[in-house]
Amino acid sequence: MYLIVKSAGRKASSILHGGSVSRAGPSRATIRLGNAHPAVVVGARREWETVKGLTDGTDLAGLTVLGHTAKPTRALETFPNHHQGRDYVVTLSTNEFTCLCPATGQPDFAEITIQYTPADRVLESKSLKLYLWSFRDQGTFHEHVVNVILDDLVQALAPRWCKVTARFAARGGIAITVEAEHRP
Repeated sequence: MYLIVKSAGRKASSILHGGSVSRAGPSRATIRLGNAHPAVVVGARREWETVKGLTDGTDLAGLTVLGHTAKPTRALETFPNHHQGRDYVVTLSTNEFTCLCPATGQPDFAEITIQYTPADRVLESKSLKLYLWSFRDQGTFHEHVVNVILDDLVQALAPRWCKVTARFAARGGIAITVEAEHRP
């Protein structure tokens, strides 16, 4: 069993290698470390069995933003698709996308929907969030940013199919929807 802990002054990995439980309850325990740094157990999970088709430890290899504090970046991270023999559609959407008008610098707001059929790789969603966040201070036309997003997704995933739809909020009384699609 893995313990999920919060600690003041020590990393979780060092907590798990030493110390003793001094107070326990149904969902909390206090661990006393060798040099008196307390840590609170906030949950626990069992080590999962490897089940064919489900996530295994090797799927996490190379993921750098999941589980960590991160800043906006143009890096998209992926993990292996365990179901390459089946066509299925993954849909990711957000209503928090922003970029800037290249002429006025005013913010443009959009709801973005990404749909794709994975081949070998699947998109890790936190990296997508940070990727989309990276456009917040970019001056760009709507048509350009949607096509750049599609190009970057295709480069990272090499999907069987991918479509990016952006519904921009009205400015000057006109709403713009841009759809870009990749069909290999």
